[in-house]
Amino acid sequence: MRIGIFFGGPSREREISFAGGKTAYEHLDKKLFEAVPVFVDSFGRFIKVQPEVLYKKEIRDFFPSYKQDEGGYRLYTESFPELATKEIESEVGQLIQPSEFTHYFDFAFLAMHGPDCEDGAIQGLLEWYRIPYSGPGLMGSAVGIDKILQNEMIALANGQQKKTDVLRHETWQGQDREEIFEKVKSSLGLPIVVKAPHQGSSIGVAIVQKDDLREFVKAINQCFFQVEVNVDDWLKRSDTEKKAWAQSLANLDEGIGFPVISGDQTFYLPDLLIEHLDQEFAKDSQKITLSSNNAEDQVLLETFVRGQEFSCGCIQLSDGTPLALPPTEVIKVVEVFDFNSKYKPGATRKRIPVDTTFENNQKIREVIALVFHRLGINVCARIDGFLTPGGDILLHDPNTIPGMSPTSLIFKQMAEIGLNVTQSLTYFIRQSIRERIRTGKEVWQLRALLAELDAEITAGVQAELPRKGIVFGKDDTQYAAAQRVYGLINAAGKYRAVPVLKVNEAEYYQLPVQLMFKEYVEDILQECRKTRDPLLVQTSEEGRALAEFYVGDVDLEVHRFESLNGIGEVEDWIILGK
Repeated sequence: MRIGIFFGGPSREREISFAGGKTAYEHLDKKLFEAVPVFVDSFGRFIKVQPEVLYKKEIRDFFPSYKQDEGGYRLYTESFPELATKEIESEVGQLIQPSEFTHYFDFAFLAMHGPDCEDGAIQGLLEWYRIPYSGPGLMGSAVGIDKILQNEMIALANGQQKKTDVLRHETWQGQDREEIFEKVKSSLGLPIVVKAPHQGSSIGVAIVQKDDLREFVKAINQCFFQVEVNVDDWLKRSDTEKKAWAQSLANLDEGIGFPVISGDQTFYLPDLLIEHLDQEFAKDSQKITLSSNNAEDQVLLETFVRGQEFSCGCIQLSDGTPLALPPTEVIKVVEVFDFNSKYKPGATRKRIPVDTTFENNQKIREVIALVFHRLGINVCARIDGFLTPGGDILLHDPNTIPGMSPTSLIFKQMAEIGLNVTQSLTYFIRQSIRERIRTGKEVWQLRALLAELDAEITAGVQAELPRKGIVFGKDDTQYAAAQRVYGLINAAGKYRAVPVLKVNEAEYYQLPVQLMFKEYVEDILQECRKTRDPLLVQTSEEGRALAEFYVGDVDLEVHRFESLNGIGEVEDWIILGK
């Protein structure tokens, strides 16, 4: 089956999508699928790219492939609107039209995030052209992108009570801000969580901790994706500092991005924006508001919830029944969990399951499965929430296309029932085809596609593969290397990977799949030397039939040996850290 891997897109999360596209490309089962990478640019064009572009550091390293050093800045394609009608350079790839998709792939694997990517837009386009795609359908996607609507629907589903408010842009710009702040404090108290309703990856999230109007104004502007520039601050900046400021504005992880709107003018390039600000402040302007072309029209305000934060994936059994995976507790090392801290190593620690009672963890799983079902989501989603000290569960932010890096939470949680990344991707594809059949479009063609895939999955599971061992020591660098080798061996489908942790010359641990998704070797050692958590045992039993379909025999136990010779039946060894 030819799998078009869609990555990039016009949203602010495109770099996360770029990393997810690479994961899917590398980890798809090579015996089942042919990967066809499809980059979606800022103008919504579809480009069948050369595979080598996936190994660039970021999108700006290959696209646009010229004018990249315009004025010494690193800019995204939307700064050059004339490129929308230009030919795609051959070293990047080939432009393809939606009407041509079936010439290139049979299924679209969506590794894109944010507006136009998770809101039903691309899903609707693919349904129009009768291309089956991964993840939830139109309804689940539309609900999953709107944080304001989510809050209302989650409350209807599980009865939770969480104080919220909505602030419209016209109100923010037209009313006294001190009055707005006083009203919000009276309604929600402090701290206040401010969110851009249609963003993910912790973009457009701010927390107002103190009774400070300036902090509140900064947070609201951040989530409206607008910047207010004051004359005094601007005139203090040197030319070098102005350029650095303009570059930060262009960076999607910290700025509002270009093009920028000022009054009735649109600026695509940083130097033209700087020139504009210089001219306006020379005319005695005191403050200039700059807004992203893709600004939010309203922001969501929530009362700050104190408790244990968790993230819980939910998938489906073959008959569509939701299966909530083990919830992961997210322990933040930083005060404000924004985009940079979310993807910065060491900013969080993860613990599976949540450090609470078996009953509380089960209650989390039950309410996650309920909300997944009631919100019309299917295939897969990750839903975040809090467990309060009083035992209440407050949910928020269903994510219908979870992050797709090899160590993303959804893969960690699916490993707890026995699936590695490659098998999880196969699950996403197969279950998505099953859910597309339920829409009543191209039913018999999709049933034939599903039957063919099922036959190939079954044949692969029944095949006897030689075993290749991967040995690593008590070193996190070696462990990271072992994780990558483990993933690539699994994807190639020629060997069965056997990971082994060497503690010393007389202590070796053959590791089950879930222990290859920990963050540090220290975490593995702790798991090796204790009994498996009852919640993890319970969840894996509920998902056993599903896992066995993709894996065969599921062994989630740790096996201790005194030497490598005791492991046996390994055809070849990869010894890391020699």
